[in-house]
Amino acid sequence: MRAVVIDRPGEVSLDTRGVPTLVDGAVLIRVRTVGFCGSDLNTFRGLNPLVSYPRVPGHEIAGIVEAVGLDVPAPLAVGDEVTVVPYTACGRCSACRRGRINTCRNNQTLGVQRDGALTECIVVPWQAVLRAEGLGRRELALVEPLAVGFHAVARGRVAAGDVVAVIGTGAVGLGAVAGAARTGATVIAVDVDDRKLATARRAGASEVVNSQATPLHDRLQELTDGNGPDVVIEAVGLPETFVAAATEVATAGRVVYIGYAKAPVSFDTTQFVRKELDILGARNATAEDFRAVMDLLLARHFPVTDAVTRVVSMSDAASALRMWDTEPAAVTRIHVDLD
Repeated sequence: MRAVVIDRPGEVSLDTRGVPTLVDGAVLIRVRTVGFCGSDLNTFRGLNPLVSYPRVPGHEIAGIVEAVGLDVPAPLAVGDEVTVVPYTACGRCSACRRGRINTCRNNQTLGVQRDGALTECIVVPWQAVLRAEGLGRRELALVEPLAVGFHAVARGRVAAGDVVAVIGTGAVGLGAVAGAARTGATVIAVDVDDRKLATARRAGASEVVNSQATPLHDRLQELTDGNGPDVVIEAVGLPETFVAAATEVATAGRVVYIGYAKAPVSFDTTQFVRKELDILGARNATAEDFRAVMDLLLARHFPVTDAVTRVVSMSDAASALRMWDTEPAAVTRIHVDLD
């Protein structure tokens, strides 16, 4: 079967792989669509420390159940439209013992520590498969990145009445915008691209700030009566946005970091103590986050069409990655349709 393979940094090929073997307790899925994630772009760039080469990318999945193994419970059945929770959990590490399996120390995400879904069929444990009646391939392939944003909202304990600033409105940031708005919080979306900010408004942001055109500090102070946001969610991964999140958040506020900084970050740590901040990380997402996103999408409360920048075939996946590499600001999400 065909597979998109990142052979080494900067090199992508269309290769073949053997059809995976269905085992007891597992599900064979025919992959319909895979979304390219920022981690896939970093793998292409050679900047993902968790990846060895060659690597089949892809963990944002829309698929159809082709077969089920023994011991797979109903209602999973052949023909079901599904998405996949692409992480693993060992059940033994300190995180798993605390019930935080999304950040398992031994996690292996599809397309990162192990080969991913950008191939015609995959086999996964039935527990990782989520049925999604009523959702199409575009929605299903967006569930994972939006769920990562929802998880950041949960980590930040966002509640009605909070003012939340989300820095970065890629797909994960849009998930944070939508998730925070869903709680009843007032959401301020921050980006340098007006098109992405327009999408953020449609996802639930009450205010938007183009930080390239407007001084971010001044505008956030204006929008919060001089207090700063109660919660800042960082979804970019640049040293300057890491610093801005801690600088702009209100006293006694919460900062949630989703992005990996691409370089060392220098903080004035006095503000951590002076403002008594909660500094939180958010990694991956839980099955509950996935289901919450699926409910949002079923209610048609998210601008799916606006969030998918480009749709390509498997044969055009390499050129799409090269385009994203040269024009990162132009992309929210790229979907690869396998059929």
